[in-house]
Amino acid sequence: DRRFAFDTYRRFVQSYATVVLGVDAAVFERLLQRAKRRRGVSFDHELRAQDSEALVAAYKARVAEEMAFPELPEEQLWGALRAVFGSWRARRAQTFRRLHGMSEAWGTAANVQAMVFGN
Repeated sequence: DRRFAFDTYRRFVQSYATVVLGVDAAVFERLLQRAKRRRGVSFDHELRAQDSEALVAAYKARVAEEMAFPELPEEQLWGALRAVFGSWRARRAQTFRRLHGMSEAWGTAANVQAMVFGN
């Protein structure tokens, strides 16, 4: 259904932009809250398809203020992989490994899989 498709894509754009592109998550939350106020609803699932579609456009426009949002799945995949492998060197990851006695030599990995909605 259209609402489900746009809501799912909206969540993907938000997650990708936040995790991979480094856009502040609060930006997207403000846009979402504004859309819910306009519609007079309290929960995300109460938004209509056209609301989610407009949010996707607003999210992408906000990302475009800093950089282009990658549209090709291959670009998105490589961006996600760079984020995973780049996170290995993050201070938080280094602290976690040190606290839990994990060797830097263990490395990290990424699984790529297709997901299917429905039965």
